[in-house]
Amino acid sequence: MDEIIEIYKKQKLSGTITQEDFLERVGEKVNQMGGLCDTRTAAMLVAHDLGAGDTHGEGAGNEIQKVADIAPGTGNVRLIAKVMSVFPAKEFNRNDGTIGRVANLLVADETGSIRLTLWDDKADLVKTGDITIGQTFQISGYVKEGYSGVEVNIGNNGVLCETDEKIEASVATTKVADIKNGMGDINLKARVLDIADIKTFNRKDGSTGRVSNITVGDNTGKIRVTLWDEKTDLLPELNINDSIEIINAYARENNFSQQVEVQVGNRTILKKTDKPVDYSENFTPISDIIPGESYSIKGSVSGIGDRRDFTRDDGTENSVSNIYVSDDTGRIRIALWGEHAGLIEDVDIDTEIEIIDAFSKSGFNDEIELSAGNRTRIIVL
Repeated sequence: MDEIIEIYKKQKLSGTITQEDFLERVGEKVNQMGGLCDTRTAAMLVAHDLGAGDTHGEGAGNEIQKVADIAPGTGNVRLIAKVMSVFPAKEFNRNDGTIGRVANLLVADETGSIRLTLWDDKADLVKTGDITIGQTFQISGYVKEGYSGVEVNIGNNGVLCETDEKIEASVATTKVADIKNGMGDINLKARVLDIADIKTFNRKDGSTGRVSNITVGDNTGKIRVTLWDEKTDLLPELNINDSIEIINAYARENNFSQQVEVQVGNRTILKKTDKPVDYSENFTPISDIIPGESYSIKGSVSGIGDRRDFTRDDGTENSVSNIYVSDDTGRIRIALWGEHAGLIEDVDIDTEIEIIDAFSKSGFNDEIELSAGNRTRIIVL
């Protein structure tokens, strides 16, 4: 009680509201927030609502800042932002033997988005479900350079309280064409173009992991997305041409293909969205194909070869067949591997076909051919 009265006096509110009415409003604020605010924080928020200046104590600053203005070295900040994503709370062991808790939010105002890192009591609000997507909060914390860039940290003395203030929220998104190796904190909206099967593998510690891939695209290009472990649980809900949103992913070059891919791990949110995403496949004229690149072509079947089944050196079975595809610029041989080998039973001469993401190489007599493997999509029109 003394602390609330001290705030009332410090903010010189006697000319605006009586002490009794101030105390009553603080009680109403505590009830309104459903446990998200203690009485001290509620008193600071009531004072702020009444137009007081420094409601957050020493060093917290007086001005509400916009997300776009927050940078490393900003220090303590105050902002009002909407929750866009909620990441699971986790526990960790401190050096003194105690157990700490940490959780992360992605929040945004009309100028952009930023990560909030919540510690201990504040992190517990995520664990109990008291923080959900769509809520708007008044926030006071300190800025630091975090794992995925600039973030605002909120400890037990920070402020995180819901407010009825209406704000527009904007999450900066990255276009596929702009994704580079090593990039972090990638937010991507894209259309699902292909979905691979889920595979399991054994880790060095003896545990079993899961991995799968989807190919997604926007109006600037397409990229492969790798999903790990529990993130693969969403795949049964996905269909080709669904629109999805990926929040807080990172990019890494695949050691095998040397292609940059988006990685979806336990710090990433992947969800379906109703907002359509424009995408159109970029088909290359056959005459423009050179060895050593991945291409998509569109044409008609102009030749059909036989299927050959064989055993690899490691004892596994595989199959290969061949077709020829022609367009207005030329004709090329397509080697169909694995499950694609059976395509020769489904096509005839002049069947219209699309071969998407096949790799080009020099074949027999140095003629360029395309190899359609497990990363290739084939659409019979």
